[in-house]
Amino acid sequence: MTKIAVIGVGHMGSAIIKGLVKSSPDNVIIGENPTNPRVNDLAQQLGFDLIDNLLDLNSLKPDIVILTTPAPLTLQVAKGLDLDKKTIIISAAAGVSYEDLHTTLPNNPVARMIPNIPVSINSGTIGLFLPKNMESDIKVEIEDFLAQLGDIITVKENQLSIVGTIAGCGPAFVDVFLDALGDAGVLNGLSRSVANKLAASMVKGSSSLAYDSPLAPAQLRDQVCSPGGTTIKGVVDLEKNGFRYSVISAINKANKN
Repeated sequence: MTKIAVIGVGHMGSAIIKGLVKSSPDNVIIGENPTNPRVNDLAQQLGFDLIDNLLDLNSLKPDIVILTTPAPLTLQVAKGLDLDKKTIIISAAAGVSYEDLHTTLPNNPVARMIPNIPVSINSGTIGLFLPKNMESDIKVEIEDFLAQLGDIITVKENQLSIVGTIAGCGPAFVDVFLDALGDAGVLNGLSRSVANKLAASMVKGSSSLAYDSPLAPAQLRDQVCSPGGTTIKGVVDLEKNGFRYSVISAINKANKN
């Protein structure tokens, strides 16, 4: 049995806890957050332990601590931790460097991750940075632990920002695309519920195929585009209207702080 603490039960902390409750029913899950009716209701709904101060957390001796606190508060929170040196610290705070975290918590293994909201249904995309000097067995433990929440993309620390932008902002961009597909379906006679379900199912299947396939997205696209067919005509219209440029531009804009 593993004791897991999530410090900061906001949107991301809540999503992580939801995923952990689904995938780790036998583990002890602790949420630490200032008193908040929403968080109290969530704890009752999901059945995790809830505390409102770090002193109680330290006494509970968690095996893994996940920091989902706002970046300006993260180091202050970390300074209040007094944990066993074997306790693994995983920070999900964007903009708080490994060096600063390690300096604050020099006796604990520290990793950084940038997850996205689909971790709540164990289908997240998690950008992960592990320092080179971390012991291999701890790296494996961290990767195995996070794998229950979704796919792990291991990157250099300076790549976490763009990984977080694509993984974190991407779902909203996909939602805009899904909404547009739904509108097209309604325009052509489908009910809204059928059009939305059709669009979501198509994206789910296409993304699963792209994830599992060794082929590049452009090669998968070419498999669908028959010479002179309807699909290539639609692709050309997307190009005419700057679809790909709009996606690249949106990511670049979102990645600039």
